[in-house]
Amino acid sequence: MANGFYKVPKAVNEPVRAYAPGSKEREDLLAMYKKMYREKVDIPVYIGSEEIRTGKTGSIHPPHDINHSLGQFHQAEQEHIEKAVQTALEARKKWATTPWEERAAIFLKAADLLAGPYRDKMNAATMLAQSKNVFQAEIDAACELIDFFRFNVEFMIDIYQNQPESAPGLWNRMEYRPLEGFVYAITPFNFTSIAGNLPAAPALMGNVVIWKPARTQMFSANIIMQLFKEAGLPDGVINMVTGRSSMITEVVMKHPEFAGVHFTGSTQVFKSFWKLIGNSMNTYKYYPRIVGETGGKDFVWAHPTANPAQVATALSRGAFEFQGQKCSAASRAYIPKSLWNEVHSILKDQIDSMKMGSPEDTSNFINAVIDRSSYENLTGFIERAQKDADASVIIGGEYSDEVGYFIRPTVILTTNPHYVTMEEELFGPVLTIYVYEDKDWESTLDLVNNTSPYALTGAIFSNDRYAAELATKKLVDAAGNFYINDKPTGAVVGQQPFGGARGSGTNDKAGSVWNLLRWVNTRTIKETFNPPTDYRYPFLG
Repeated sequence: MANGFYKVPKAVNEPVRAYAPGSKEREDLLAMYKKMYREKVDIPVYIGSEEIRTGKTGSIHPPHDINHSLGQFHQAEQEHIEKAVQTALEARKKWATTPWEERAAIFLKAADLLAGPYRDKMNAATMLAQSKNVFQAEIDAACELIDFFRFNVEFMIDIYQNQPESAPGLWNRMEYRPLEGFVYAITPFNFTSIAGNLPAAPALMGNVVIWKPARTQMFSANIIMQLFKEAGLPDGVINMVTGRSSMITEVVMKHPEFAGVHFTGSTQVFKSFWKLIGNSMNTYKYYPRIVGETGGKDFVWAHPTANPAQVATALSRGAFEFQGQKCSAASRAYIPKSLWNEVHSILKDQIDSMKMGSPEDTSNFINAVIDRSSYENLTGFIERAQKDADASVIIGGEYSDEVGYFIRPTVILTTNPHYVTMEEELFGPVLTIYVYEDKDWESTLDLVNNTSPYALTGAIFSNDRYAAELATKKLVDAAGNFYINDKPTGAVVGQQPFGGARGSGTNDKAGSVWNLLRWVNTRTIKETFNPPTDYRYPFLG
């Protein structure tokens, strides 16, 4: 039992390393990259203290070097998922009652380990198997995940300190406890930090977790599990499984002790979860928490007063960093006719200067898309735009899968604001632009708002304050993260809590107090010091 009101270390954002040419940090990271490239991993299923190797495996290949093998990961069968659930529920008996400061210490230690001895390993793994350049890996796999661990501890304290008022003669208290049962965390390939945070956030609040990483992120997911173990996370608190997704979800979400899902992925998959949970309500002991961040069709809108160079740079960075494989990436843009020629010229110069290739060459801005399925989907849209009468490929459009899944940053210009690539999420280095008449700038805002079923991120550019204010009001429901004179990507933990609504999710803001509140149950306790001994109230006299 705690005998003090403990102060946790003040959370500050982890500084981003520059990896400048000739620097030791750059040499160390590239040496780790080469070392891990030569090795072969054999990634188990992690259930409690066991590392289970089923013999049913999936292979791991760098997306930029598809003929090279990094190793394999083992896939669970139904019996293993059932065992993971029982193991988690057994671990809950101790973990749910573990004092908050003990839980906090584990994740603060994980942050320090990641900032130090694990940094090169986590970054190199993300570069190798997710094809991120050195800077994208640093801001994701190192800095953002460190920030999640540290800031979540601070947010947890903010929650616990939120207490009710007490009247004379009594004491009111609010108790925050973990959910009953277990949480199911499903994570995507594109952010190592999301993969670490989605199981860690519920665990910090005292929950136990079944974690299913994406198959294409298993290489860095394995290192996240190693990090958790070295930080002292007890066995069974987070259990990492992979295998046939439908089987895992069926076993987990139909279990009576299923308490909630923490998800980042596609909108359609999340909708299927919602339906499955609804159909299984009579099975559960409790109403499960449903927390998800899903698709996006993120926009950039420019007013005629905008600076063309700023708009072009927001597009080149916002659309093409990490090959556009960010849920926040700019994928549709609305540019006034008076600015278009200059924006086009600058954008083309910037894209033409972008080198493409392996992350090992740190001069490469563009790397490979994640897998063949993504490659074929994206190239299909490019080929379509090259044929359609109301669209044309004006920048890029080249691609090759000879060595890896490489697609040049591609810009499509359309005369149809409802062209397919203006509306459908592509998740790759393809940006579609619609040029509007300057006089129509206000009505174009309605077009921006009503075109997409999503509402994740969006950016406006304007040097007219009244126009910016109007755009902010008209687009109030169009983006959960809204940017004025900035690109729609790059949310920082503690600065811009991230999440969207409409078809983009439940907007519970990962890396914030609002997200952590979803993983606790509350109990109000009222203690009266001198209880009455007669039922009669004064008004009866």
